[in-house]
Amino acid sequence: MRPAGLYRGAWLYGRCLRAHLRSTLEYETDFWIMSVAAVVSQGIGVVFLWAIFLQIPAINGWPFWDVVLIYSLVVIGEAISQLFTQGTWNLAQVVNTGDFDPVLIRPYSPVLQILSSQVGMNGLGNMALGIGLLTGALTHVHVSWSLWRAAWAVALLISSALVRIGLTLAANSAAFWLKSQYSMFSFSIYNVGQLTRFPLTIYGTAIQFFLSVIIPFAFMSFFPATSVLGHGAPAWAGFLTPVVAIYCLFLGVCVFQIGLRRYESSGH
Repeated sequence: MRPAGLYRGAWLYGRCLRAHLRSTLEYETDFWIMSVAAVVSQGIGVVFLWAIFLQIPAINGWPFWDVVLIYSLVVIGEAISQLFTQGTWNLAQVVNTGDFDPVLIRPYSPVLQILSSQVGMNGLGNMALGIGLLTGALTHVHVSWSLWRAAWAVALLISSALVRIGLTLAANSAAFWLKSQYSMFSFSIYNVGQLTRFPLTIYGTAIQFFLSVIIPFAFMSFFPATSVLGHGAPAWAGFLTPVVAIYCLFLGVCVFQIGLRRYESSGH
């Protein structure tokens, strides 16, 4: 795509998100309910962790704040996905009700239209909690900070969010094959990703392989965290995180485009 095309796509993407944001903010009560509910639902998991560590000093060699660091990356990745690509979760309904037809005739990338078709305001609550957890974890873990390490940590944070976005797009693109307005497949994949709120090494070899290679959710939290902490996994694994992020985005777009070629209008 030419630079002018990239600029136009980014501009339209931002315009769509702003329009949906204004629409959502018209209902102030709903906004606060979603934000508070997000903090409560994610906070319950943190309370669960805290309760566990009241009884034991570490989980398979992982102390409390190291686990909180891993947990926070999942929460922040989920928040970014909700704020900027929440429309992905509407794909099954759009495809199977005929609402996808107008998407195809607009002079704007179909995949970008779907991604920017909704703003998940619960993402603000998740973002606030995630940043709080991340800040708390980084002030307690033993890391020798430098300018390079700080820049690398930011790159890992962005890459971990892109892993979530790419895999979510790929999972929801199954709507082109599954004739249902509410695909349980994408929710099942989402729930698999929740396993990576905890250190990968607490699971068996088969699950570790599955979450690292087959559906690489581990690059959303575990490997970025270990790259910063300097333990828990080989150093080269953390450096693969940006590469895996690009792969996941490419996978998501490819699955979407393959499904798009087999799309059949719902008719009348």
